[in-house]
Amino acid sequence: MSETIAQLLLSWYRQNARQLPWRGSPDPYAVWVSEIMLQQTRVETVIPYFQRWMARFPSVAALAEAPLDEVLRLWEGLGYYSRARNLHRAAQLIASHYGGQLPTERAALEKLPGIGRYTAGAIASMAFGQDEAALDGNIRRVLARLFDVALPARSPAGEARLWELARQVLPPDEAGDFNQALMDLGSSICTPRSPACLVCPLTSLCRARQLGVQEQRPVLSARSAVPHLTVTAAVLRRDSQVLIAQRPPQGLLGGMWEFPGGKLEPGESLPEGLRREIREELAAEIEVGEELGVFEHAYTHFRVTLHAFFCRLRAGEPTALEASQIRWVTVDELAAFPMGKIDRQISRRLAQLHRPKGEPRG
Repeated sequence: MSETIAQLLLSWYRQNARQLPWRGSPDPYAVWVSEIMLQQTRVETVIPYFQRWMARFPSVAALAEAPLDEVLRLWEGLGYYSRARNLHRAAQLIASHYGGQLPTERAALEKLPGIGRYTAGAIASMAFGQDEAALDGNIRRVLARLFDVALPARSPAGEARLWELARQVLPPDEAGDFNQALMDLGSSICTPRSPACLVCPLTSLCRARQLGVQEQRPVLSARSAVPHLTVTAAVLRRDSQVLIAQRPPQGLLGGMWEFPGGKLEPGESLPEGLRREIREELAAEIEVGEELGVFEHAYTHFRVTLHAFFCRLRAGEPTALEASQIRWVTVDELAAFPMGKIDRQISRRLAQLHRPKGEPRG
């Protein structure tokens, strides 16, 4: 059956493969960058980011030599910023330990920051032609349906079974095309909802289709409720400048710049919470003024409503107690600092307010 699966799928792929800017590239670096960008991100979103990235950082050496702030700024809007930090750190390791060339073996790839089991298999097969299996979300779904895997897909037993199947169906010497074929099939035909089984090249072999349970595969655990946080931020002004803080290098939005503030505690009003946060973060006392705006954003495991306020110092000189560093900058300078989506919205709102009347928006 494995040989038939490979023949049918590769034949379909040769006629229907998506035309993507990183496919067919002789440069393993391009494959690596694309695979990191594609983690939990749609292809359509990734393409323009990939093209801008390769224009600015065309090689491992160019990326390794770049300042982290510039790397994060170019990544801005793509989310999951640890991916950018890991790419940058891995490029530095490749430059110093591997002569600037991405290692070809799966085991060596997995030792690099940000490269796990799936990504290592994808790079080894697509960039170096090695017989290595891969298992991303699309491949997981295709295999769970094709072999009617009733185990929860993300459980240890389910994960082990799907990796076993991924290796089992892998055709020798064609792993790169085969892994990409599975990805394309999952993206275009074997979709999470309403799969197009009638045009699937594997429909006659699909056990879940034969049993009529294709939409129940893969088996997924029930999602817990997503927490909702109320957050405040201070647009602290002094003369023509505002204060921004850089988040610590690790954790959510690590290394990104933001307007200082934080999560509201139970029983606090918005101004009370903001004054407390600034006292804890900056060792300063502020007066909270008018509200600049309310901003919403959903992260992977929680969502946020942020209230931004204009503020002024009452006492104390701000000190970076929790941030990596703080800076006073003009509104025009904010565009040069990498920020998460909400803080970028705040900076754009400030730019609109700062723009002289009658000046075009450009």
